[in-house]
Amino acid sequence: MADERDRRGVLYPARLPQFERILPPPELKALVGWFWLVHWDIDAGRTSRQQLLPFPLMNLVVQEEGVTVSGPASAASHRDLSGNGWAVAALLRPAAADVLELSPAELVDREVEFNAPDLLEAVTCILGKGAGPAGNHASAAALGAWFTRTCPVPESQGLVANEFIDYAAATRSAVSVEQAAATLGLGVRSLQRLSLRYLGLPPLAVIRRYRLQEAAARVRENPSTSIAQIAAELRYADQAHLASDFRRILGFSPSSYREQNVPER
Repeated sequence: MADERDRRGVLYPARLPQFERILPPPELKALVGWFWLVHWDIDAGRTSRQQLLPFPLMNLVVQEEGVTVSGPASAASHRDLSGNGWAVAALLRPAAADVLELSPAELVDREVEFNAPDLLEAVTCILGKGAGPAGNHASAAALGAWFTRTCPVPESQGLVANEFIDYAAATRSAVSVEQAAATLGLGVRSLQRLSLRYLGLPPLAVIRRYRLQEAAARVRENPSTSIAQIAAELRYADQAHLASDFRRILGFSPSSYREQNVPER
């Protein structure tokens, strides 16, 4: 299951504005991985670029401007923050796709409006009055109450898709679709159809995303561990294979990424 301390999707944690993750209540764990809340106040004329290697999942996002759904991202992405503002969001579990009548495959690399005026009003009433981070738990509770009030129980196929995402996120040795399918008691084609329906991405892309997130976290957080050792631990064919994944998805090498994350003194 999701861990609110999981920072694998954030490439530069030290550059984050005021950020918090809150786990959903037990009755929503089939639909929501976690709630995430961010506040920013950027000096006039400046922009803060937040670079991400997103989880292969959708997000339901509430801001003053409205409610949107961000689809799964096919590669690294970024958001530019300026002025001051806030966002309250839910990282959606695969089972939420049917419940919210969303098609992840149609939303890959897209952000679209989502009609939920009551949700916007509830969250804005809390954070629109300048509550700041002190209002995080109340606004997360309002988002959770909206899910409870709005969403039916997910179907069994959606729950199987949840099992797949949990497997991909937690199994460091996961490298193949065949391995994942066997673990879940599915055929390879069944898993491929399930992944496309509920995540919008092929299962191998999902597995590789989590492995690359884990590799980036280890490169960043374990400077004494060689990149070759990290590649071996995560079952890359060799260090060159890991470096190729970094350059293809992130645009830089593991060693340069490590250098960029050295704390300032």
